[in-house]
Amino acid sequence: MKFICFFLLCLTGLATAQTKKDFLADNIDPNVSPGTDFFQYANGGWIKKTPIPGSESGWGIGNLVQEEIYNRIVEINKKAAALSEFGGEEKTPEQKIGLFWKTAMDTVAINKKGIKDLLSPLRDIDKIKTKTELQEIVSLMHFIGISAFFGQYVGQDDKNSDAMIQLFYQGGLGLPNREYYFKTDTRTLSVQKAYKEYLLKTLLQLKAPNAAKLVLDIYNFEKKLAAASRKLEDLRDPYKNYNKMTLATLSGLAQNFNFEKYASFLGVKDTKDSIVVGQPEFFTAMGKLLTTANFPVIKNYLKIRLVQGTAAYLDDKTYMNLFNFRKVLSGATTPRPRWKRVLDAEEDAMGELLGQVFAKEYFNETAKKRYNDLVEAIREVYAERINKLTWMSDMTRKKALEKLAKVSQKVGYPDKWKDFSNLKINDESFLNNVLSANIFWHQYQMNKLGKPVDREEWDMTPQTYNAYYNPGNNEIVLPAGIFAVPGMKDEDLDDAFVYGYAGASTIGHEITHGFDDQGRQYDAKGNLTDWWTKEDGEEYINRAKVIIQQFNEYMPVDTFHINGEATQGENIADLGGMLLGLDAFKKTTQYKEGKLIGGLTPLQRYFLGYAYGWMYQIKKESLANQVMTDVHSPAKERVNGPVVNIEEFYEAFGIKSTDKMYRNPAKRVQIW
Repeated sequence: MKFICFFLLCLTGLATAQTKKDFLADNIDPNVSPGTDFFQYANGGWIKKTPIPGSESGWGIGNLVQEEIYNRIVEINKKAAALSEFGGEEKTPEQKIGLFWKTAMDTVAINKKGIKDLLSPLRDIDKIKTKTELQEIVSLMHFIGISAFFGQYVGQDDKNSDAMIQLFYQGGLGLPNREYYFKTDTRTLSVQKAYKEYLLKTLLQLKAPNAAKLVLDIYNFEKKLAAASRKLEDLRDPYKNYNKMTLATLSGLAQNFNFEKYASFLGVKDTKDSIVVGQPEFFTAMGKLLTTANFPVIKNYLKIRLVQGTAAYLDDKTYMNLFNFRKVLSGATTPRPRWKRVLDAEEDAMGELLGQVFAKEYFNETAKKRYNDLVEAIREVYAERINKLTWMSDMTRKKALEKLAKVSQKVGYPDKWKDFSNLKINDESFLNNVLSANIFWHQYQMNKLGKPVDREEWDMTPQTYNAYYNPGNNEIVLPAGIFAVPGMKDEDLDDAFVYGYAGASTIGHEITHGFDDQGRQYDAKGNLTDWWTKEDGEEYINRAKVIIQQFNEYMPVDTFHINGEATQGENIADLGGMLLGLDAFKKTTQYKEGKLIGGLTPLQRYFLGYAYGWMYQIKKESLANQVMTDVHSPAKERVNGPVVNIEEFYEAFGIKSTDKMYRNPAKRVQIW
């Protein structure tokens, strides 16, 4: 993942001034040697003069870019709101946007209502007496986008990428993941304490009797779900997390939960088709917990899930209860401004609809061509690398090259937009509009069952700040904004910077995901199948162990080590991206001419350009949460980790064997 935004125009004077001054050189911390801490050397100057706002868990390049996005989007919303009158449903895309905005910003009405909009579903939960009623309530909660017990979605069948299938996976926890229920270090214990305090406040708000006892009952119930959940690293094996069966078979595993009835309640018409279950043992354990004897605890658990899942769209008191718990995880001391939170909710509800308006006004076609061309340059050098591999057999090499050639690319924005005509937005309440959007997306997903895979579809909006590789489609998807630099025009960015910032950390990174520890297990058509010879597969695993060990050594916060096993895919992609970006850059005129810019050589600017994409500082609370829950390493290690494996890095900055950043050649990772 990399911070992203649209190619936004800026004042010519600002862009010119920054180009002359050279933003890369300006961000350097001259008091730190690149051989001691390259991340701090590259970004330390900016970090020292830029505090993290109290409302944020961290602050960096992506936040600066996001500020520009917010300012653009809020103007779109204000214009749309002027066209939208209260008193009915919308008729045009702009009216959908305007009504959503006006209703969400009406804090007087929202605070006056409190949790009144939840009273009906809360009463329905109270009425649960039978397992059938429980299944119906759980399905209704999932229908409106509220997590409970487990997760489910519709996606491509890993072993038949032309088919859509329903998938079920572990879930239902109030804390970020299973580890939070079992670790006993001081920081994690403080999170457990804060969560129990949140449970108590919410139960008191709901006027639940014996609230203090219920807190322990609910927490211990979730802890049993957590105990049955797989660890982060164990979720990376696509074969072990692919268990095809019928709904009837899953019902047999879960014992006390009939998934055929659940699916019927959810709107799945044909319950005979196969499904994929990620973690069967979780559903067995869950079923054992769903006894009528546990119904009093289960009802209160469901109420907590309902309030926690909707708090961001309710009154200030309900929201602040949740914020005061989550700040222990994020380190934020104050809530983000309401208008930004509303824009985030709008992004989830109708992001691509908003993107249609956004892209029309702010996307640069010249820049789009530049990055499409860069994709092809990266593809070309990747093929060259594969052809030169000494450890790969010709049989596997042929299939690797075939897969690489068939990687499709989506750059900027979709050629075909989603149809939002069935999304209903009105002036009743912020919460109702969010739930209406959740229902729209649920139905949108369910309608895919039994239909051909739409390979033109995007799973991110143009203004999303992210990018991804989809193994099922064997594609890289690069929203327009992933390549932008705040306050800069694309045409003012030199190739050395662009090949590091975009070529390495985005394009090369995403293409390498097709050949990381997970992606390599999918073939050119996107099917989960073993196309490697036994010897080549074993050699890959042995080489990947080197990067696992390298990242296991890093300890970013307190006593928390990076989980090298869980993060290996992203770490492999980071290193692969840097190597590919560098190979492609070496073919450019700028590299060959070797002229200095800002006192920096082209090779130095390449590595600094990559580091610029991770110019980020983070609060310890959020850093600890990331290390425990995220398959991405922290920003600092995503810079310092890959560069020490690249010989040209040592050349560019004169790194010596006595420097802290020096890594013995025998320990350097060599995969691609």
